[in-house]
Order: sequence, then structure tokens, then C-alpha cells
Amino acid sequence: MNSVDIIKKACKEQKIPISRLERDLGYGNGYIGQLRKGTIPSDRAIEIADYLNIGLQYLMTGEESLKAIERPLTRKDERDIEKILDSTRDMLLSQEGLMFDGDPASPEAIESILSAMQVGMEMAKRKNKEIFTPKKYKKD
Repeated sequence: MNSVDIIKKACKEQKIPISRLERDLGYGNGYIGQLRKGTIPSDRAIEIADYLNIGLQYLMTGEESLKAIERPLTRKDERDIEKILDSTRDMLLSQEGLMFDGDPASPEAIESILSAMQVGMEMAKRKNKEIFTPKKYKKD
């Protein structure tokens, strides 16, 4: 199965007309069909995979990757997490008397806390995608 077949299959499973995918991504009419003649440019492959919520490896090879199974984070998810971390960082750095293990919190300690928060938020986002994605959009 080639990439065009995979795109068409994913669109059919999600009840998305190919014409809507092309329109939403700003491609011309018939663009997906024309891809049979060549390869998909990498930037477009990423856009299509994100739009269809499928793994890039699956789009290119037809094989599931661990990332695709885990429901990868979208760029929006990553921006949301970064926004929360930035506001938390500002709040932690501006507080006086913030203690960590009995000593005033150093910038390194605050970064350690934020790193742990980032991992936790990414895991929570993936889990929520798994739990709250409607069945008709799941690939299972």
C-alpha cells in the first residue's frame, strides 16, 4: 500500500472527503491523486499526517510506529504545554521564600521541577487523547 492509498484509507475511516483535506490544507484539487506519480514532499507529509492524526511513519511506510499508537501530540498540544510551563516558570522565579529541600530554590531546581511537569503533562495529554477521542476517529 502506497502513501496515497494510506491517505485515502485514513480519510475514508474518518469520513473526510479527499477534497476537504485538500481544501483545508490549501492544496489544489486533485493534489493527493497526483502524488501517485512521485513522492510526497516532507513538509506536506507532516501536514497530512497531523491533519489525519496518523503517524508519519505509517503514512510513509504503512507500518505502525510506537509514536502513532501512543497518539502523538500535535503542535497545538506542545504550544499549550509550553505556555503553561512558561507561566509556571515566571511564577516560581518571582516568588520569594520558595524553598526546595530546606534551601532557597535555585534556577536549576526550578528547571528540574518544570521538566518533571512537562513529562507529566505530555503523558496526560496522550492518555486523554486515548480516552476521549471518539471511537470513529480511532485507528483500532
